[in-house]
Amino acid sequence: MSDDEGRQVTLPAPAKRIVALYGAFNEILAGMGLTDRIVARTEADDKPAAIASLPVIGTHMRPNLERVLAEKPDLVLQMAGRGEALEAADRLAALGLPVAVFAINDFAGLFAAVERIGLLTGAPEAAKSLDTSLRQRLEAVAASAAGRPQPTVFFEVRSGSLLAAGKGSMVDAVITAAGGKNAVTVDKRIARLSDEELLRLAPEVCLTQRGPMNPEARPMAERPEYASLPCVKNGRAFVVEEAVFSRPGPGSVDAVEELARLLAAKPAPEARP
Repeated sequence: MSDDEGRQVTLPAPAKRIVALYGAFNEILAGMGLTDRIVARTEADDKPAAIASLPVIGTHMRPNLERVLAEKPDLVLQMAGRGEALEAADRLAALGLPVAVFAINDFAGLFAAVERIGLLTGAPEAAKSLDTSLRQRLEAVAASAAGRPQPTVFFEVRSGSLLAAGKGSMVDAVITAAGGKNAVTVDKRIARLSDEELLRLAPEVCLTQRGPMNPEARPMAERPEYASLPCVKNGRAFVVEEAVFSRPGPGSVDAVEELARLLAAKPAPEARP
């Protein structure tokens, strides 16, 4: 099969010893019932719980090549998108390891990755079952949101030097699937904005992520500079978990369901002056 970097990945037999350099692939394998084929993990990826005690082989972008080789994997999975991650994949491939790189920036990309991982593991039916389950959950959200207004949603990636989720990001796909509309129309996965630009956008719902990229997350309602935003005035400024919303993978469907619940809740009435 061909991965999303155009490399041909050919295995002599279905992969049985897999090292995923990005947590989404562990989630996919677990969803297919193949957790027992995962032989190592990165420092940040300790879920599902069954892999927490596995050997640690470094980070997503800087795996320790010797540690990876020591696990004798017959397949390495990597996420596309960042130069260092692709360099790590290339170095492992140069050492003779089968490496597949996938780009998951929307749900079509997620489903395509699931299908090909099913082929690489010799488990196409398990992949189809996972695919069907995820699609059905998305369809249920779409049905419940049908006919409702689409509020504009701002997703704050990082506070301070303000970064936001733009078009082409998995967060953008999550917002759309949940029944919202991304307030940021810049054609970049992560866009840098000024406070003045955010005030001009006047989003109806604001999400601030909490996690490694934004460790000191504060709700916008607690920041005086954003007091005039509609999302603050109507009580629709929320803090959400980075691991759920910003990590592309099966967990993105969890993010859709969580956001859909937030969007379905009635806004609080604005306080009268």
